[in-house]
Amino acid sequence: MATSHKTAVLLLAHGSPDSVDQVPEFLLRVTGGRPLPPPVVAEVKHRYGLIGRSPLTELTLKQGELLAGELGLPVYVGMRNWKPYISHAVSAMISDRIEHVVAICLAPQNSRTSVGLYHSALADNQGTPFTIDFVESWHDHPLLIKAFAEKLRAGWDRARREAGTQKLPIIFTAHSVPERTIVEGDPYEHQAKETASLVARQAALTREDWSFAFQSQGMSGGAWLGPRVEDTILSLKENDHRNVFVQPIGFLCDHVEVLYDIDIGFKQFAETQGMRLWRAESLNDSPLLTAALADIARPRLVAITGQAK
Repeated sequence: MATSHKTAVLLLAHGSPDSVDQVPEFLLRVTGGRPLPPPVVAEVKHRYGLIGRSPLTELTLKQGELLAGELGLPVYVGMRNWKPYISHAVSAMISDRIEHVVAICLAPQNSRTSVGLYHSALADNQGTPFTIDFVESWHDHPLLIKAFAEKLRAGWDRARREAGTQKLPIIFTAHSVPERTIVEGDPYEHQAKETASLVARQAALTREDWSFAFQSQGMSGGAWLGPRVEDTILSLKENDHRNVFVQPIGFLCDHVEVLYDIDIGFKQFAETQGMRLWRAESLNDSPLLTAALADIARPRLVAITGQAK
């Protein structure tokens, strides 16, 4: 995509510590400096210890590399809660004399607890010499839906063969948020459920094949959005299911909410109920994900520069 202006894409993500020892500092970033109870910090350290490390940063940088190759333009990566911080990406773009930026959050569903915070973090860098076109949400983008459906069909078909049954219920999941955010008009719940519905349709599922639940509820008080995955598993057990398949549709790569919450936590919970649990592979370096991100960026870049590819 040749242009006469210096344009770029900025990918924004949550961030993740590189080691267990960095978890306390990371959590302070997440909470804006508010200390969490020691047992909560210990539990998060325990979870990171069990998975070894979170590959979120490595995978996000890879996603940026693939997108840069697809667009033929520079792609920067900024994390809200860990290195490379959003401020680091902004500094790099200033140094590279970038004039116009399309910012895409690697959280397709819009919530003020995620996308809203990325937007605020970017806005905190006052006086940037470039314009910013911020993508508010892309939860229903056809290529994103196709990417999730591709992973779903491959994993679900394999799991059904292993289970020796055609009846393997699917639970679509997304990260929970405090209930008060939804009461205050946050679109996240609707968008998360819409993503799941569109993926189910793309994968040619019947309505009896799947349900939806929220995962990774907070540990520090307050009511969080449900139903919980554990409660949904129990409901399936009550309906005589002994196998379950999970596909997170709110995450774009492997990290602690996938590698611990699903692969360890939910799998162990299912086992205590005499059930087996499988999961769809994360999108990670999916070519369809790269194509989706490029398709989101291109028309905005054209609008900025007035030039087509």
